[in-house]
Amino acid sequence: MKKILASVIVAAILISMAFSLSGCGEEQVVLNVFNWGEYIDESLLDEFEKQTGIKINYKTYDTNETMLAKLEAGGSSYDVVFPSDYAVSEMIRKDMLLPLDFENIPNYKYVDERLKNLEYDPENKYSVPYFWGTIGILYNKNMVDDPVDTWDILWNPKYAGQILMKKDVRDAMGASLKRLGYSMNSTNDEELKQAQQALLEQKKIVTGYYGDEIKDMIANGDAAMGLTYSGDFMDLYWDESADFSHIGFGIPKEGTNLWFDCMVIPKSCKHKKEAEMFINFMLDPEISYQNSIAVGYTSPNVEALNRIRQEMPEVFELPAFWPDDSILENSDVYVDLGDYKSVYNQLWTEVLVD
Repeated sequence: MKKILASVIVAAILISMAFSLSGCGEEQVVLNVFNWGEYIDESLLDEFEKQTGIKINYKTYDTNETMLAKLEAGGSSYDVVFPSDYAVSEMIRKDMLLPLDFENIPNYKYVDERLKNLEYDPENKYSVPYFWGTIGILYNKNMVDDPVDTWDILWNPKYAGQILMKKDVRDAMGASLKRLGYSMNSTNDEELKQAQQALLEQKKIVTGYYGDEIKDMIANGDAAMGLTYSGDFMDLYWDESADFSHIGFGIPKEGTNLWFDCMVIPKSCKHKKEAEMFINFMLDPEISYQNSIAVGYTSPNVEALNRIRQEMPEVFELPAFWPDDSILENSDVYVDLGDYKSVYNQLWTEVLVD
């Protein structure tokens, strides 16, 4: 009887330990991923979980400044975040990132060599490209009868009450600076003041300042045009649920912002190897292809691009997907503004609250 009782007790202990260890394992492998809104094919998160058993806790933000403030405030632990170029360089300067172990990211070999060793991370020590593109003017062809090839159209009183602006300090100030013939990275006080004054004058004819809503508002005819990202046009272009042939995208001849969004691992990371597994997963050619088609932005993955070129060569004729070299020559990649970041923020705040 004692042997039977002892066996029962041992079995119960083993079962209890098994449940305990199982629960512990699940708690240890949860990746906190912080990305822009509407910026990933979320079915890929399920696929990653299925392939690896690693759970994803996925959160979104609307601007680089929101993301940076969240990380600098502390209290939140993120394993992978998706900053833009200038934010990457700021995070490097502030010692906010962990260097990547590329032994755990073999799919990095598929990244276009032209997109490596860029100014925001010259040694490619901290970041991996995720998407790239431009900012420009998304417009409804049924509501706009002028050429959309200059920043001036966003200041045209003919379209008063039909213009949307991006609620983003770098994009709004950058467009205003470029319109005036200045660099989008200007640190000249007089140039910045002129750009702010132009935005204050424009505010009289602007419907409002928005984020991801711009794409849908223009597609639905709620506004004629808006400052937004190239991928917003491509997202509509590839949307098979409706006909969006009435939507166009113009890149101003004065030049624009050539941007890069990246995957990085902040120092708050608790699961670095698993974070690198996630980055490697997103760089897989098949995954990169699916993500680019779903989200609309141009992939840095040469194999994914080759497949798109084979299946849909016509998209390489679209400036939103593959901008002309002459445009890119006049465009600026945002850089870290250092102390001038606060100047930009103050000028932008004055525009919004005026």
